[in-house]
Amino acid sequence: MTTDELRESLYRDIPLSRAMQLAVRQADPACTVLAMPLAPNANHMNTVFGGSANTLAILATWSLLHLRLAADGKPCQIVIQHNTMHYLHPMPDAAEAVCRCDDDDAAWARFARTLARRGRARLTLHAEVHSAGRLCARFEGEFVAAHRPAAK
Repeated sequence: MTTDELRESLYRDIPLSRAMQLAVRQADPACTVLAMPLAPNANHMNTVFGGSANTLAILATWSLLHLRLAADGKPCQIVIQHNTMHYLHPMPDAAEAVCRCDDDDAAWARFARTLARRGRARLTLHAEVHSAGRLCARFEGEFVAAHRPAAK
């Protein structure tokens, strides 16, 4: 999936991403990088609204899992079950969320085995949110992936 295809998919399936003016900088099973401008995501202090930063991180991690499952030939329905966001600094400018595939092959193997055996599985992913060249937030999210029901 190209960056444009991922952006259009997010715009179609998650309309909030369009309102945020989300941009996809990188989209592959190893790393996703999503960005958003400040203006449509600003709070009363003219910094990035925390909810927008959290949404950006959720979308970056969700996208990585989506791309990785698709690359493995296992398209699934994916939802977030739980997340934590630690805000380290205000975000005075556009923000960028980066999610890299944690090189935890054992965790991915457990996830894939559980998905194959039970038809659904959980995986924890991490992202960093940067603004103005500075790490401003750390995100951790637990996602549930389930095989799509067969078409009738």
